[in-house]
Amino acid sequence: MNSNSSRQKVRLGAYAAAFFGTFLIVALLVRLMQSYTEAPSIPATRAAEREKILTDYKAANEPLVKKYDWQDQAKGFVRVPIERAKELVLKEWQDPAAARSNMMARAAKEFAPPPKAPEPVNPYE
Repeated sequence: MNSNSSRQKVRLGAYAAAFFGTFLIVALLVRLMQSYTEAPSIPATRAAEREKILTDYKAANEPLVKKYDWQDQAKGFVRVPIERAKELVLKEWQDPAAARSNMMARAAKEFAPPPKAPEPVNPYE
C-alpha cells in the first residue's frame, strides 16, 4: 500500500505542478500582451510642440476674432469682433420676424450667384 499511496502522492504533485506551471505561463503571456499593446506615452517635447502650434494658431487668428476688418469691401461686408457681434445679434433679435427677414436678405446678397459670363462671339457668323 505504501507504494500505491506514494505513487498517488507523486501523481497529485505532478498534476499540481502542471496546473501551477500552466497558470504561470498564462500569466506571463498576459503580462507580455499588456506590455506589447500598451499605448506609448506622449513625450514632453511633443506636448510642447503641440502647445506652440496652438499658441501660433491663436495668435494668427486673433486679429480675425478681436478687430474690425473688411470681409468683402465690394459687397459692403465688415468683420466684427465677437463680443460686439453678440451685442448686435441680441439687439437685432428683439423682434424675431424683422431679424429673420434681415438675415434672409443678407444671405441672399452674400450668396448671390455671379452674373453669367457673356457668350463668345462665333467667328463664322
